[in-house]
Amino acid sequence: MKTGKVIKSADTLVSNEDLQLINQYTRRELSADEVYVFSVVLCDNDIDRDFERFTVESLFELEKLFVGKTGIFDHNPSAKNQSARIFSCKVEALENRKTKTGDDYFRLVARAYLPKSEKNKELILALDSGITKEVSVGCAVKETLCSICSQDMHTTSCHHTKGQEYNGKLCYGELTGVYDAYEFSFVAVPAQKNAGVIKAFCKNKEESKNMKDVISALKQGKEMILKSHQTEKLCDYIAQLEQRASDGEFYKAQLQNEALRLMGVTHIELDTQTLKGILEKLSVYELKSLCDAYTKKSVEEEPCSPQLECVKDEKGSKFVTEKNNQFMV
Repeated sequence: MKTGKVIKSADTLVSNEDLQLINQYTRRELSADEVYVFSVVLCDNDIDRDFERFTVESLFELEKLFVGKTGIFDHNPSAKNQSARIFSCKVEALENRKTKTGDDYFRLVARAYLPKSEKNKELILALDSGITKEVSVGCAVKETLCSICSQDMHTTSCHHTKGQEYNGKLCYGELTGVYDAYEFSFVAVPAQKNAGVIKAFCKNKEESKNMKDVISALKQGKEMILKSHQTEKLCDYIAQLEQRASDGEFYKAQLQNEALRLMGVTHIELDTQTLKGILEKLSVYELKSLCDAYTKKSVEEEPCSPQLECVKDEKGSKFVTEKNNQFMV
């Protein structure tokens, strides 16, 4: 669950233990008459409206991270917008309740306080009357694991779409690796039905699928749904491959012509059409090896030497030119 709600209960009573925890955040010790406390469900392990859910392990990580975080309105990070502060947090298991996936239901419940003042009278009244009760929390997670293939839906070759069914199994993302919690906000429409979360993912993660991974998945017959920008990237990638293929065909044709010429020089007694048929079946690598081999063979059979060759005497110190007298003018 990514969104939460204020719990309707008698938890507005302030205990001595509550005061001790609250006064860790105050400049002076406040009395029970000076503070208003309430309980709020921040998030749970059920699938939300965005087809995502926290794992139970993530809830226990958030249990530690949310203590001391402030409550604001509509995720507006302004100092003037601060209205409450969480002083304790705990993961709870509700008996006889299951998630959509049939797992035991867990939720993260926080205790928060705000000072009783003229400024907060309207907020306290809104909380007591149930007008203000939905909340959404801001946190950062490392991975969103696909429920179908268990791969990160943002950085790997996962091609499944949240909310779609694959062989009767719903695809959703599991939020794992929580590493920071920012705040909780009072909102009008939360993402989760019971509680809410605005997630912040690592900025260095790729936003789109790698096109090589997409093509690899297509070759394996995997089902996938691409968004419009991903389709455009795939078309561009295919166009690049087509250009490379065209360049490769041109280079291959040149190698075939060169191989045909070299085979003719070495007096292979086969007609041209037969040789072309043989060469067309060879790869670029095979054609290049064939050209290199025939080039080496032609040099060995008919070595080339300059007509005006300089020849040294027996001692190797003087040039003898008598052998080339017939070429002198």
